[in-house]
Amino acid sequence: MPVAGGGFEQCYNAQAAVAAGSLLIVANDLTQAANDKQQLKPMIDQLKALPKTLGRARRVLADSGYLSEANVEHCAAAKIEPLIAMKRERHNARWKERFAADPKAPPASASAMQQMAHRLKTRRGRKLYALRKQTPEPVFGIIKSVMGFRQFLLRGFDNARGEWNLVTMSWNIRRMFALGTA
Repeated sequence: MPVAGGGFEQCYNAQAAVAAGSLLIVANDLTQAANDKQQLKPMIDQLKALPKTLGRARRVLADSGYLSEANVEHCAAAKIEPLIAMKRERHNARWKERFAADPKAPPASASAMQQMAHRLKTRRGRKLYALRKQTPEPVFGIIKSVMGFRQFLLRGFDNARGEWNLVTMSWNIRRMFALGTA
């Protein structure tokens, strides 16, 4: 992958879809693409392929790196409500932004992107999007800091993908144990 300052390094982009309630990783992948825009569709396809007995994803919370018209339309076609940041968000919203009234509903002819932009401005949308900070971020943080996984030990894309599968399975086993004792 290209790196800052020029040149290339052997790097991977680890992806994980995390369930908001349990913090279990329900889908994962590893790519060599530096950009996340092309990674949402494969994750949605993995989620749709899961057995129906596990439940269905109702919404996707993602940061602005995943924003594209194609991704929003793919979510809408999969009957999943997309909540993808339209731009980089401030860490702390001003109080007027926090308590602002919901904007007027978009017209019926609004595109999927316009509908999502409207949802993000509503109180419900802001509240739901705030869950993104407490859903995947702790999972990746614990995998790095507590489990000590900071780099791949195996070389080659297929080997590294297998290693990422083991790491995510290890996380899920650890998390299921914690959920079972609660």
